[in-house]
Amino acid sequence: MKPSSRLIAAAAAALLAAACGRQEPPAPKAEARKEEPKKAEPLKVGFVYVSPVGDAGWTSQHDAGRKEMEQALAGKVVTTFVEKVPEGADAERVIRDLAAQGNRLIFTTSFGFMNPTIKVAEEFPAVKFEHATGYKSAANVGTYNIRFYEGRYLAGIVAGRMTKTNTLGYVAAFPIPEVLQGINAFTLGARSVNPKMQVRVIWVNSWYDPGKERDAANTLIGQGADVLTHHTDSTAVVAAAEEKGKMAVAYHSNMAKFGPKAQIAAVSHHWGAYYTRVAQSVLDGTWKPSNIWGGMKDGMIKLEAIGPSVPKEVVDLVKAKEADIVAGKFHPFTGPIRTNTGKEVIATGHLSDEQLGKMDFYVEGVVGKVPAGGS
Repeated sequence: MKPSSRLIAAAAAALLAAACGRQEPPAPKAEARKEEPKKAEPLKVGFVYVSPVGDAGWTSQHDAGRKEMEQALAGKVVTTFVEKVPEGADAERVIRDLAAQGNRLIFTTSFGFMNPTIKVAEEFPAVKFEHATGYKSAANVGTYNIRFYEGRYLAGIVAGRMTKTNTLGYVAAFPIPEVLQGINAFTLGARSVNPKMQVRVIWVNSWYDPGKERDAANTLIGQGADVLTHHTDSTAVVAAAEEKGKMAVAYHSNMAKFGPKAQIAAVSHHWGAYYTRVAQSVLDGTWKPSNIWGGMKDGMIKLEAIGPSVPKEVVDLVKAKEADIVAGKFHPFTGPIRTNTGKEVIATGHLSDEQLGKMDFYVEGVVGKVPAGGS
């Protein structure tokens, strides 16, 4: 072996020996990956509306409540709605579709949605349902309503003091207790300040039909009514009063933009706080079916947008009576109350919720008979 070869071999042997005796530092351990906590999925909430959302009216107020809930529970809920849903088979299909799409809470916002809601609820026991203005409930169906009659009584005071013909006109949808409560409370309020006053009613048998509502309003004006109000969803009655130079009390929401000269007040509904509270209870897992009937003390019904033509003493009278209602010192259906046929309904005290829920008569001061077909 050449000297250079010996040197190379020796060097290689030395390197091998060194390698065998050296301890390699341990490889760094991989850090345990931290799992991000899973973000809770937002609660999906569906709404079913009987009429278009529009700029004012029944459905507009429910939709305002939906938006208020979304804002209050930002990031915790996502909502969807279906508008212009006819009561009956179509409603059942829409409610079922919303449940099948993963909505865990569904609000159905018209009286005629009651039976379809109950039927679909049986098919989707894990879904929570809330039905507005009805009376049927189930293990996963609650009901909610507003004491509309409280605002109606106050509106009647305004109308009774403002009328010059002593005739008020009322455009009504269906002869169910909820609507009759409004007609009668409006009449009682008006007659508390003007005993000579009478109320004429025209039934249009629809919650939303602007053409029929307008025709009814014009008919009532032809019968001498100079103050109109309505229990229907559109702005047609207020607009008709504006066109004919008459006065109007808006219902559901402030409709002054449709009758800036005509509107003397508005009975308005406020659903947002309730919708927020119900959705939060579903998120918390504390929801239970209940029967809610909120009123002025709950902020769910108000008399607002009182016009500048209403004298201050009338405004003060309304505010005083409102304070008494909120404090529980006064009930709009306090006796003595008689039907317009002279039958005594109650002599003293006031009607119970059960009696109000079965109302099927007109009080003194309302002209005509209650038509058949109420529920």
